[in-house]
Amino acid sequence: MKKTIMSLAAAAALSATAFGANASAKEIEVEKGDTLWGISKDHGMNLKDLKKWNQLSSDLIIPGQKLNISSQEEKSDEKQYTIESGDTLSKIGQTFGVAVDDLKKRNNIKSDLIFAGETIAIDGQAAGVTPPAKQEAVQTEQTEKPKKELTVTATAYTANDGGISGITKTGVDLNANQDAKVIAVDPSVIPLGSKVYVEGYGEATAEDTGSAINGNKIDVFIPNKKDALNWGVKTVNVQILN
Repeated sequence: MKKTIMSLAAAAALSATAFGANASAKEIEVEKGDTLWGISKDHGMNLKDLKKWNQLSSDLIIPGQKLNISSQEEKSDEKQYTIESGDTLSKIGQTFGVAVDDLKKRNNIKSDLIFAGETIAIDGQAAGVTPPAKQEAVQTEQTEKPKKELTVTATAYTANDGGISGITKTGVDLNANQDAKVIAVDPSVIPLGSKVYVEGYGEATAEDTGSAINGNKIDVFIPNKKDALNWGVKTVNVQILN
């Protein structure tokens, strides 16, 4: 568990913002090897809430970066529900009397795909409601799960590393698409075209290969050379979504 430092200045500054007068902030410093996903789990936070709190547009963080966190106990205006195996947004919505669209909007969820262990914000009026018992037969049919999850070694590259053209194996021009979320893979492990979720990087598509990318190894595309170098070499989890 990383050491948490109370930031009185940050708390005072945020008290006058849209986060509300009762909100407070704690500040941590990103350390080498940290991932946004890991920090969210350490502090019992929803990953999407952590990104929104810090105005992050991606999962990329670098050592020395300051992050504001807020614990579940500090969110007096909403309740947190931890997703369990077998849950769907529809089932959670029915249990707590919340429309699926409202759940998605509140938690900035773009699809119906959710993962066990993540937390989502639920309207405070639903406090004390106990989720229904899981039914294994229904769970098998309704639960949306990644087909495969694996641990890989992840490095980073830019569009012109080593004199490469910047055109991926599938034809994506990374020079013209600097915001593309792309990874290079060994197609025998992760097929080209696969949609994936990379811990610490976010949702991406397997669009590229490389002579050094063999077995459980990936290369994540980061447009800025400095940021790519700061990524270094990490061991991360990858969920194949299709």
